[in-house]
Amino acid sequence: MRILGLDPGIATLGFGVIDVNQGNLPELLDVGVIQTPKKTPMGDRLKIIYEDMHVVLTQWQPQLVGMEKLFFYRMGNLISVAQARGVILLTLSQHGIAPEEFSPPQIKQALTGYGNADKSDVHGAVMRELNLSAPIKPDDASDALAIALTCWMFNPM
Repeated sequence: MRILGLDPGIATLGFGVIDVNQGNLPELLDVGVIQTPKKTPMGDRLKIIYEDMHVVLTQWQPQLVGMEKLFFYRMGNLISVAQARGVILLTLSQHGIAPEEFSPPQIKQALTGYGNADKSDVHGAVMRELNLSAPIKPDDASDALAIALTCWMFNPM
């Protein structure tokens, strides 16, 4: 089962792709970010996200997609993050995928057993689950892998 995790954002959108094999062990396939330049007009930033999401979806063809719910953001970022999420949802729909959405406490609970865990605890859990020797940077990419792992935990094979 191939799973794509997405951590939506307008400046930086994290993505992580894992495969879960018959032994039910997750394997890291790809991780990264889609970035949009700050001074670029909003429409152009959304277009970058749209086009890059098509590339990721076409390249990896996930069976499941997990995405962070719009949970809590500074008011100044709320509208732009919501716009980015709209573009992501449109792109997923064009690929015939309905994402599963998880709140930050659900992700923390799934990975650490504690819904108020620190970000460092979540990143440590990502490292353990994927047998990584170093943390994934930037945080948006690591968060996307946490979301992919959460999606796997909610959808065992």
